[in-house]
Amino acid sequence: MRPQHHRALRIALAAALVAAPLTVAAAGAATAAPKSATSVQLKGVGLDDPHKKDIAMQLVSSAENSSLDWKAQYKYIEDIGDGRGYTAGIIGFCSGTGDMLDLVQHYTDLKPGNVLAKYLPALKKVNGSASHAGLGTPFVNDWAAAAKDAVFLQAQNDERDRVYFNPAVNQAKSDGLRALGQFAYYDAIVMHGPGNSSDSFGGIRAAALKKAKTPAQGGDEATYLKAFLDARKVVMKKEQAHSDTSRVDTEQSVFLNAKNFDLNPPLKWKVYGDSYAINS
Repeated sequence: MRPQHHRALRIALAAALVAAPLTVAAAGAATAAPKSATSVQLKGVGLDDPHKKDIAMQLVSSAENSSLDWKAQYKYIEDIGDGRGYTAGIIGFCSGTGDMLDLVQHYTDLKPGNVLAKYLPALKKVNGSASHAGLGTPFVNDWAAAAKDAVFLQAQNDERDRVYFNPAVNQAKSDGLRALGQFAYYDAIVMHGPGNSSDSFGGIRAAALKKAKTPAQGGDEATYLKAFLDARKVVMKKEQAHSDTSRVDTEQSVFLNAKNFDLNPPLKWKVYGDSYAINS
């Protein structure tokens, strides 16, 4: 079970719920923040390398699921009482924030008549709320059944990449950041969501840019990453559910202080007091 303080804000905070439909915010993730005009030749292996991506998923899962076994989370679904309805799957898709609706729609595009397709009308109705109307136990059971289908697993991977992973990594590469910085962006967009509000990924990046230049702008990578992590902590502390900033303090900052910009194993860190390690 995921404690509430593990759960991400992803698509938007309450103000964003009023300002724009969450499905629009998710669809616009690729333009969440302006790309740097400078092209940078990066050294090392990026986070989109399959092994590095697996490391990134384990790191996120340690915070989101208290486990490194991220592949066990495809079947995960519950209401954690955070006002976002059901939270489910490898990245915590929520029935109240639009990304679960997008996921089930994508699954249905890939495989019409799947076991979750019949819930699309209900997911549209509950979007933006904590309601379970039209979902409930049958939906929970069918989600678990769908998780045995390789097409559903692929749909989750696709939506993770489209909404969160690819926009984060592409922006980080454009900013001249290596794998650690790419992960810092990815973890931030998972928790705070795409967009440019002050409490979103784009807002955090904008706050960091006021303090330091990116490597693409001629700045020092460590200095900029520290500014980004500090800006993120400011946003995290605004909400009680995120007041524990250990996923920055005893995870990402540990890697940064070690100057492990390529995010190379062995990696040792703590999240919410629990210790984890990736040895290879």
